[in-house]
Amino acid sequence: MNVQVERFSYDDRIVRWFLGATMLWGLVGMLVGVFVALQLVLPELNLGIEYFSFGRLRPLHTNAVIFAFTANGIFAGVYYSSQRLLKTRTFSDALSWLHFWGWQAIIVAAAISLPLGLNQSKEYAELEWPIDIAIALVWVVFAVNFFGMVLKRRERHIYVAIWFYIATIITIAMLHIFNNLSVPAGWFKSYSIYAGVQDAFMQWWYGHNAVGFLLTTPILGLMYYYLPKAAQRPVYSYRLSILHFWSLIFIYIWAGPHHLHYTSLPEWASTLGMVFSVMLWMPSWGGMINGLLTLRGAWGKVVEEPILRFFVVAVTFYGLSTFEGPLLSVKSVNALSHYTDWTIAHVHGGALGWVGFMIFGMIYWLAPRLYQTKEIWSRKLVETHFWIASIGIVLYVAPIWAAGITQGLMWRAFDEGGRLMYPDFVETVMRLMPMYWARVVGGSLYLAGAVLCAVNVLATRAQRPARYEEPVYEAPALTPAYQDAPAVSYLRESGAHVARVAYLLERVTSLQFHRRWERLPVVFSAWVGIAVVSASLFEIVPTFLIRSNVPTIATVTPYTPLEVLGRDIYIAEGCNNCHSQQVRPMRHETERYGEYSKAGESVYDHPFLWGSRRIGPDLHRVGGKYSHLWHLRHLDDPRSTTPQSIMPSYAHLIDQRLELDELPRRLRALASLGVPYDRELTEGVEMARAQAQRIADEIVEQGGPEGLENRRVTALIAYLQRLGTDLFREPEHPAPAELPRQARRTDDATD
Repeated sequence: MNVQVERFSYDDRIVRWFLGATMLWGLVGMLVGVFVALQLVLPELNLGIEYFSFGRLRPLHTNAVIFAFTANGIFAGVYYSSQRLLKTRTFSDALSWLHFWGWQAIIVAAAISLPLGLNQSKEYAELEWPIDIAIALVWVVFAVNFFGMVLKRRERHIYVAIWFYIATIITIAMLHIFNNLSVPAGWFKSYSIYAGVQDAFMQWWYGHNAVGFLLTTPILGLMYYYLPKAAQRPVYSYRLSILHFWSLIFIYIWAGPHHLHYTSLPEWASTLGMVFSVMLWMPSWGGMINGLLTLRGAWGKVVEEPILRFFVVAVTFYGLSTFEGPLLSVKSVNALSHYTDWTIAHVHGGALGWVGFMIFGMIYWLAPRLYQTKEIWSRKLVETHFWIASIGIVLYVAPIWAAGITQGLMWRAFDEGGRLMYPDFVETVMRLMPMYWARVVGGSLYLAGAVLCAVNVLATRAQRPARYEEPVYEAPALTPAYQDAPAVSYLRESGAHVARVAYLLERVTSLQFHRRWERLPVVFSAWVGIAVVSASLFEIVPTFLIRSNVPTIATVTPYTPLEVLGRDIYIAEGCNNCHSQQVRPMRHETERYGEYSKAGESVYDHPFLWGSRRIGPDLHRVGGKYSHLWHLRHLDDPRSTTPQSIMPSYAHLIDQRLELDELPRRLRALASLGVPYDRELTEGVEMARAQAQRIADEIVEQGGPEGLENRRVTALIAYLQRLGTDLFREPEHPAPAELPRQARRTDDATD
């Protein structure tokens, strides 16, 4: 039988461009991260400019390091490794470039829109709907290009790294689409189709699994390719790879609700998330063990090769993070850690140690191969980068871990008389300042290491030949039986084994069935889809279909038109980055903030704003607690009401006019989502003006300035004064704008 031998070359040019983008955006994202860390110890660095406030820059930092630095690094690693594992060139050079430039355009759009306050408020999903659509389209381009390579491959079996790439592409598409479903209210504003409890559930189904399937599974794919390549050793265990992969992708998708312990989410959902989070420890450590034992017999090389040390530290941090994650999901631990900086330390341990070191190690391994030089420009710089970045991680994670424990313990401390020992929230903030300074030092060292990496890569590139060689390879083409085997005939053949139990058991224990799947990428991908979709539906369907999960409260009514605008301003300014709106049913929280939060209170919240961190106090019961004038002073100059506050000034809201032109469109969008607006749809602008005038008049009565009825700050004050007051309203009162508030304080006392 004649075997057709085919000639082909690899497209390394696209890999070089993605590698350059990885370095560029990595430096930008890390620089912004150091800057926002400095803003927490030197609030003057908010500069009094709205575009540079912490609330607007913090999501820019997270998006830059996740979707710019990490994603570009993943794309570079995937395109390089997939071509060689599949023995084929990228499916389409045109699609590769469309993918590259489309993704960079998305990053630029995010870098512009987030400082402008165009923000959905969902963590890791802040970008507005036009950019979300662009992300989906570019991801489809990537998927077509990748699966096109898989289908025209010249290697019969798909290697373990390819499994993780497949899981990433399928799952991220599902997560992104369903979490970002929204109704546009203009080109720069939209409202989530979900509200309250359901929106919180969807967000953390997405948020946790975005970490799982963008910061874990593709990085594991890179580990399974680049670590063995650098060590020149085979993967330790093929069977462990199989167990690691399938248990990870099935269990991970269940774990999101553990982010919502003790909130208004039904307890069964968060408990289920906890159970699967604890189970997640086993497959995660299976991957860590497989990675580290791949280096068996090569530990001498680890001492000599700094690149291998990057990989070893990365895999070690993967193990540490995947131990700490399940630990934090346990309810008793989460009761202490939630809303504290402990979570921040946990996330950065994984991001800086696992993701960052794996990508940096990959960059150092790729650079001489991509630029066709003998070796990296300076091994000494690689060594220096390794050590200062390692020290930087320790100086970041250890103090912030301690800060989180300190916060949690101070918040819940009572004195001998049964009163809160630290009733003023700012006391805990001040206690953390030395730890925050240590974080600045650690983050700066890590950034310095990234700068050294960029210098080293650029110097290596400068030594490139005048013209890159494009080697031509030969490999036999796959026969159609292996390349395009139909899934239907495969399933029919598998069904024949059901009657032969002994034979089936033998095949299962020997994992021969999996070898067959590896020849059938369509079947393999289908099973991946079934695993992640079925696990998701088991949680999502009950949460959305069982009405009793979100009991209604008769006194809860929609926000007034002015409060809608105030809420949009709250989101645009990124207030949810520092303030939660969810009082947990714990004594220290109800003593500090008031009645614990109920699920029915947020049924009109599109999107939910429960938050995930408390740099400032919880705001769910702030309505009516202070006077309008107090809020005005606090927003103008936070230090005037709380001398030690690190909150940015929002004086620009006093100067900016309150524009009502977009209000009717926003009210119609909310009404289309089921918010029971009626008169508001036709008289919303007049209602907003009337409420703004009442607030402005009250500010004057309290000794404040005149002329605030047409300023944006008035809308924000209206929203803040509404928060948490529905529970204390008499059912017969129909209009929230006319409702009596809780007793207001007109002095300058602090919380």
